[in-house]
Amino acid sequence: MIGFNGAERIIDHGMAYLTSHHRDADYGGYLWALAGDQIKDERKLAYGHVFVLLAAASAKQVGHPDADALMSDVRTILDRYFWEEDAGLFRDEWNRNWTPFSSYRGMNANMHGVEALLAAFEITGDDLYLTRAGRILDFFVGQIAPQENWRLPEHYTLNWRIDRDYAGDPMFRPAGTTPGHSFELGRLQLQHWDLSGRPDTDAPAAARRLIEQALHDAWLPGGGLAYTLGFDGKVANASRFWWPVAEAIGAVAALIVMDQNPEDEIWYRKLWSYADQTFVDHQHGGWFPAVDETGGVVTSIFDGKPDIYHALQACLFPLSGRLSRMMPFSR
Repeated sequence: MIGFNGAERIIDHGMAYLTSHHRDADYGGYLWALAGDQIKDERKLAYGHVFVLLAAASAKQVGHPDADALMSDVRTILDRYFWEEDAGLFRDEWNRNWTPFSSYRGMNANMHGVEALLAAFEITGDDLYLTRAGRILDFFVGQIAPQENWRLPEHYTLNWRIDRDYAGDPMFRPAGTTPGHSFELGRLQLQHWDLSGRPDTDAPAAARRLIEQALHDAWLPGGGLAYTLGFDGKVANASRFWWPVAEAIGAVAALIVMDQNPEDEIWYRKLWSYADQTFVDHQHGGWFPAVDETGGVVTSIFDGKPDIYHALQACLFPLSGRLSRMMPFSR
């Protein structure tokens, strides 16, 4: 809503569609995918539910009248079906009627869970959100990353052991590690540390190690960031997508806020220069989702421009000059 004419109508539509279409009137929770009024994928995924929490928290931040009801509903669902208290992590997936169909556990839903939990804490002040975000971060950044040379495996077994043999959807659950997620989780680590009162811990150093390792491993000759890496840090999929660059911009901007390191400024300008020259559509707006090694736009992978989420945050977060409570900037 920051100066965007018509934003209120878009928010109203999104909130209404979540509750009238994605909300499952029969079993509760939120259906994963719809095509208009038709159910396309009826699974119940933690990934989708934490984004509902993020939507509710964001709507509450701008005073939407339906935000509290949505937040209450999705929190109940997350508590009942997804949060595993013993592990301090979110499980991933259920059938529509809340019967289990897999033992898969993953980092991606938990990473976005941290994002949503921190947003919910910022607007409600409820310490439960901050505590849960901290438990997730402790597992992935505090325990897994140091054991894995500051890389983050994506996939886990029922008992939260790294599943090195897992190879799911090559786009949405690729094998190995995804450096773009290291950027996201590193920035979220700093946001949590800031919201916790900047305690004297190794959280900032861990965030820096995570971000710097991903930059070192994934930056490709000629520019751009590899989509996936092996567990040894070698490039597995060299596709150049927009979102890892966008997330790297936000992560490095957070490092600059935390610590005046000249190397961070160099990386920040390098990332923005590459994004500006390749991904940013200067004619029509938005970012192209994929480019090749020459910087040419690749149209065979995505239809159009699949989202504005990553690119918009890359633009907004650095403007705040903060590690947390980044929007609205005046508060």
